[in-house]
Amino acid sequence: MTTSTLSVLVQDKPGVLARVAALFSRRGYNIESLAVGPTEHPEISRMTITVNLEDQPLEQVTKQLNKLVEVLKIVELDGSGAVERELALVKVKADAATRSHVLETVQLFRAKVVDVAVDAVTIEVTGDRGKLEAMLRVLEPFGIRELVQSGMVAINRGGRSITDRHAKPPAPISIAEAG
Repeated sequence: MTTSTLSVLVQDKPGVLARVAALFSRRGYNIESLAVGPTEHPEISRMTITVNLEDQPLEQVTKQLNKLVEVLKIVELDGSGAVERELALVKVKADAATRSHVLETVQLFRAKVVDVAVDAVTIEVTGDRGKLEAMLRVLEPFGIRELVQSGMVAINRGGRSITDRHAKPPAPISIAEAG
């Protein structure tokens, strides 16, 4: 199974998320991860969508997305050319006998403890999917009591911005207007 990550700039309006998700659903694509948030422009939101593809071209969905009035720009991100991160909060059983082992694991994965209780520790871990999966495998024997994981967010490497590329060039000024 192949996964693709799309960075989609959309107008920040009610109902846009529902229309985009419905488009994927109608095409039979399973959205593996979806994160939506503001951009540096208040009127624009960015969706980072990770979708599972099963022998179907992504081109068809991107063409359909481009037909939506609220969609401003779509960029497919590739793993090596993008920085990808997810966040997980993991509540792990940690009594007096196991707490030091859990804390060693936290240090090993450069995670951090965000809450401590008598019988549990809540850990925040950020990284790519592989790092999160590896940490969860190591924590599993201690007993994971609760897990919440964000969707992936991703951004292209380098100095160029997707919103810079989206910005329309200023309209030319006629000589009569300039003078």
